[in-house]
Formats: sequence, C-alpha cells, structure tokens
Amino acid sequence: MTRELEVAVAAAEAAGEVLRDGFGRQHRIEYKGEADLVTEADEKAEQKIEEVLREAFPNHGMLTEEGGETEGQGNARWIVDPLDGTTNYAHGVPFFCTSVALEKAGEVVVGVVHDPMANETYAAERGDGATLNGEPARVSGTDEPARALLGTSFADRPAELEMGLDLFGRFAGLARGMRRLGSGALDLCYVAAGRLDGCYEQGFSAWDVAAGVLIVEEAGGKVTDHRGGRLDPDESEGLVASNGLVHPSLVGVASADDG
Repeated sequence: MTRELEVAVAAAEAAGEVLRDGFGRQHRIEYKGEADLVTEADEKAEQKIEEVLREAFPNHGMLTEEGGETEGQGNARWIVDPLDGTTNYAHGVPFFCTSVALEKAGEVVVGVVHDPMANETYAAERGDGATLNGEPARVSGTDEPARALLGTSFADRPAELEMGLDLFGRFAGLARGMRRLGSGALDLCYVAAGRLDGCYEQGFSAWDVAAGVLIVEEAGGKVTDHRGGRLDPDESEGLVASNGLVHPSLVGVASADDG
C-alpha cells in the first residue's frame, strides 16, 4: 500500500467514525436546492477528511462537495465526498459512505470508499487491483441481462425525476431486479464486489463517482458514459458501470432515446 492510499483510507475511515457516532441523532438539515440535503454531519466529516489529508499532503489541491475547490501546488488533487447518501443518513437509513479519491494530471489514481455501518472499506490504486477490507474484489460473472441485479441513483429534483423513473422501468424490464439504494458511490462498489452486476447513475458530480469508478475498473469491470463512450464526470449525462459482460445491454437501454 502506497503512502497516498494509506492516508486516503485513514481519512475515509476517520470520517466514517464521525458519521457513525452521529447516526440516529437529530440533525440540523439544510437544503442546497429543491431536494439536496446537507447536515452538520456532512460538514464535520469533511473537516475530518481535510485534517487527515492536509497533515500528510499539505500541498495537494482539494475538491470537496461542501467546501468547493482549493488550489494546490503541482498536479495532485483530492476529490472528496464526506457523506454520499445524505438523505439516507438524515432519515436513519444505515446505507451511506464517505469517498476519497486522488487525481494526478487529470487521472484518478487512488480511490477509497468507506461504509461505516457495515465496516467495509473498498480501495484501489490504478494498475494494482481493488480490495474490500484488504481482500481482492472482483466483479461478477453474470453474462445474461435477464439474470442481472442492477442498481441506480437518480436525482429527486422534479426536472430530472421523470427521466429517472422512465429509465428505472426500462432497466427493470431488462434485468432480474433493480435497486435504488440511495448512494451512487456504494452502487459502484457493489458492482466491484460482485453484489450488483451493473448500475446506472444520473445527476452526479466528480466527488460522487471518482473513487467508485476506479474501484470498479480495478475490480475488472467497465465504466462509460450512457452512450458507451469515455466518462467525463463534469459533462456526461449518465454513467453506466458493469461487470463488462452485460455492458452492451445496459448501454443500449441507457442510450435508447439518443436516436
């Protein structure tokens, strides 16, 4: 384990302790938009991650969901989501995580996602495989869409909800089953661990998916935009991740309205 991965794991797990300690309590809830929640737990977890990362790498830049972007020296930037699954967290649903990724020269090279309630840490370094609690993680071998279990995340914002529900229905008709679990980062990690055979994500930002995408790829899976092309978290309208075997079928559903 490199120093960078070691520190990313430490930061994610430290933030996880903050979230676990506050879980089930009454929270101050604010709204960033029509349906996007933020709690004081998001802010406390982000502060903890920043403390750990800056102590070890004070010159790295950082992009965080709550704090925005701060410039660093050189080409290294941390991409941080302190709490993915805030709605679950605020309602006492124990399915959420913290996500930490390291980007160098525009390429994510380290990714860590920590689920504090399940005490599971997913981690990857580019070119060195993915792990779950230190053991190798691999995608599933399901090769028939009709036998696949899929996950999805889509925004609750009214402007995007209709499209999300429509796609949910289309994927449900393709696969054995669909799950909307409430955390895009954990959807990706469940694909990496073979628990889901694929997932489709909408309405995401770089901090939601940066770590999870690398973890899927290093676990032997495939991640593209909804058309099957290169994913750009800042520009792509949708994300498709899978074990690779069912990927063409998922892209076919996701891109059906593109003409």
